[in-house]
Amino acid sequence: MEPRNQTDVSEFLLLGLTEDPELQPVLFSLFLSMYLVTLLGNLLLVLAVSSDSHLHNPMYFFLSNLSFVDICFSTTTIPNMLVSIEAQNQSITYIGCLTQVCFVLVCTSLENFLLASVAYDRYVAICHPLRYTIIMNLHCCGLLSLLSLLTSIVNALLHSLLVLHLSFCIDLEIPHFFCELAQILKLACSDTCINYILVYFVATVWGGVPLSGIIFSYTQIFSSVLRMPSVSAKYKAFSTCGSHLSVVSLFYGTIFGVYISSAFTHFPRKIAVASVMYSVVPQMMNPFIYSLRNRDTRGPLRTFISRILS
Repeated sequence: MEPRNQTDVSEFLLLGLTEDPELQPVLFSLFLSMYLVTLLGNLLLVLAVSSDSHLHNPMYFFLSNLSFVDICFSTTTIPNMLVSIEAQNQSITYIGCLTQVCFVLVCTSLENFLLASVAYDRYVAICHPLRYTIIMNLHCCGLLSLLSLLTSIVNALLHSLLVLHLSFCIDLEIPHFFCELAQILKLACSDTCINYILVYFVATVWGGVPLSGIIFSYTQIFSSVLRMPSVSAKYKAFSTCGSHLSVVSLFYGTIFGVYISSAFTHFPRKIAVASVMYSVVPQMMNPFIYSLRNRDTRGPLRTFISRILS
């Protein structure tokens, strides 16, 4: 195929999850419902945390940030898909596609670091309770959040700037419902060696370090909890960590599942369907996991909802 420089590329085609016209209305209704549930659930959690003084602590500071990131992640991907289905137009501009890639990378990386921050917070609270207020002070929480944001932005900008130097072929069809970096690189006709080196480096460092921190934190937490003499203290410690462990398992489990399955299948459309499990489902489920499994948030949520309805 004739290579075409990226300056000549005006748009990509997002093929979506299926080409069956009969399934398009079903997909539209399904994803619209999931998006509205994601928005409502995460927004309620953020407002409940901000309105209740008992939840003004480091753990819920990070959780409210996580909910905000989930809203941004879903807003980056789902509305464009809904518009494409409704307008029956699969095209997305070159700039729009790169912007979407950038925001998806920022949100994914930021969620990764925020989950690690919550794990560190639980580690300090359970393993070093007497020093908790000293270590997890306002300055520390703000610094962790700021570093997470800056690191995520730098990561996304590095990938996006390298993509700008690629040349693309005539075939600009992306078998996905949003612009994903891996799919963009597959369309390039120029050498993508540096791009893939950066991808693997970032996956190892940006992904491996927070995950290692989470594993270390919970190893120490479980060791400390098992040494507690009181059964009620053990139950309370496990209950405060249960919600976070569920979210961590959902987030990392779906990501690993998608990328492991992609190594064994040559059907890009199936990979796109599987990617829904990390790009849509965790963002929708997170507020329900935190509200249903955590007694601290159930009360404020009921109070906040009743205040709105009254």
